[in-house]
Amino acid sequence: MSDLEHLTEKIRRFRDARDWAQFHNPKDMAIALSLEAGELLEHFLWKAPDEVEARVESHREEITDEVADIAIYLFELADNLGIDLATAIEQKIEKNDAKYPAEQVRGSSKKYTEYPADPAEEAGG
Repeated sequence: MSDLEHLTEKIRRFRDARDWAQFHNPKDMAIALSLEAGELLEHFLWKAPDEVEARVESHREEITDEVADIAIYLFELADNLGIDLATAIEQKIEKNDAKYPAEQVRGSSKKYTEYPADPAEEAGG
């Protein structure tokens, strides 16, 4: 059993011991996931880069808990939808690799749609 499978099973046992599966439909899990991401974002709202570093140091446990909440809901949502999370991640990395070729995008934050279809166009050729 992989680490992801082990964690998913542990989350499932926790949920089932409390009879919460009835509340954990895809819509509500997606909303919960978004809300937890919002709670994580609150730690960084209106902070300058140097303040972010200090916030992470001073609130590490709370930030860690929010990251864990997000992961738990994501693992459970994937499980409930029958999505193999490890496979989905591998496939998405492959898609992103095709969208963002390292030699073309290195050091840039542009979205893939902002790059020319033909890299020679950018070089002026």
